[in-house]
Amino acid sequence: MALKDLVILLVEDDPVFRRIVASFLDSRGATVIEADDGEQGLEKFKQRAFDIVLADLSMPIMGGLVMLKKMSELNPRTPSIVISGNQVMADVVEALRIGASDYLVKPVSDLFLIENAIKQCLDERHTKDVQLEDIEELSYQELQDNLALLEQNAEAAKSVQQQLFPPSQINYLTAKIDYSLFKTDEVSAYFIDTVNVGDKHLVMYMAHFHPQDNRAAFASVLLKSFVNQKLKLFRNGTTQAIIEPYNMLSYLNERMSKSGLDICIDIVYVVVELTQYRASIAQAGQGLRCYIRNNEGLTPLALSDSLQLGILDWGHPSAQFRTLLPGEQLCISSSKPVHKQMLLDNQFHGLIYDTQTPTGGYVQLSF
Repeated sequence: MALKDLVILLVEDDPVFRRIVASFLDSRGATVIEADDGEQGLEKFKQRAFDIVLADLSMPIMGGLVMLKKMSELNPRTPSIVISGNQVMADVVEALRIGASDYLVKPVSDLFLIENAIKQCLDERHTKDVQLEDIEELSYQELQDNLALLEQNAEAAKSVQQQLFPPSQINYLTAKIDYSLFKTDEVSAYFIDTVNVGDKHLVMYMAHFHPQDNRAAFASVLLKSFVNQKLKLFRNGTTQAIIEPYNMLSYLNERMSKSGLDICIDIVYVVVELTQYRASIAQAGQGLRCYIRNNEGLTPLALSDSLQLGILDWGHPSAQFRTLLPGEQLCISSSKPVHKQMLLDNQFHGLIYDTQTPTGGYVQLSF
């Protein structure tokens, strides 16, 4: 049968819907383990291996998002799908951000939609004859479906972008990242993010979207989600592109060009290897610059000009490698002098609305 030999964890507090879905999946050949809240689901997850997790978001005792985060910490290789009546747009993006492969909205009119979502999700791990590009197309289509929900409500899109930004200081085991971004409109034309990739690599990037309008909110979701897709493939052992800045920007350009947003992006993408403190940097566009900071101030890295992401006839990014010395920090900043001075003054506030300071900002990686 279609789902034969799959072991599925179904976490759902609605007993009627849970039994309907469980019975359907059972009829399709799967072994279904049921849990009626997040806490119980997490306990069952600890007891055995699952091929996939299906989870509601709004549940008593422990919500679905909290549960999925804890599951990802225990075993990031186990994929998940969210099936929920909670249509809060921030939750849609958060579910994608923590690694959910799909988001289905209740009521599910056709249970075969769940089966198809499971098949697409597991293709990433189990289908050996599907090319990587095909797998990414599936993930891209899932993302487009979720973006369609966001486009119905511009205010929701602004709220979603706000949810994507990390806190003003992110502490890792051997490093920390601080930043300030200033916006004068509800949607920020600038976006930053960072992710710890395995035990040896740290990724940091900053982007500036053109034109500076509401499309920047959707572009932030796209950018974050495309990076997350490469992160999942890295964890599955499929590709190392996420720690290869040159290849990553080439991939992001291809995806953004096909996004339909008609938006261009300045971006600096940095990967630091944490044992030798060797940094790999790639840049597209001219509006952002990468700097080495030490006791003498900011020294720009010599990266040649390149076209912005999102251009069909795009050539290639500029790239550089640099080993960081003790006491050096790696920074990305917009070109305005006021931002570089605020960086030197260690003014780190996260994302703030400020009509007195020009839009833009900076991010710093230190050890």
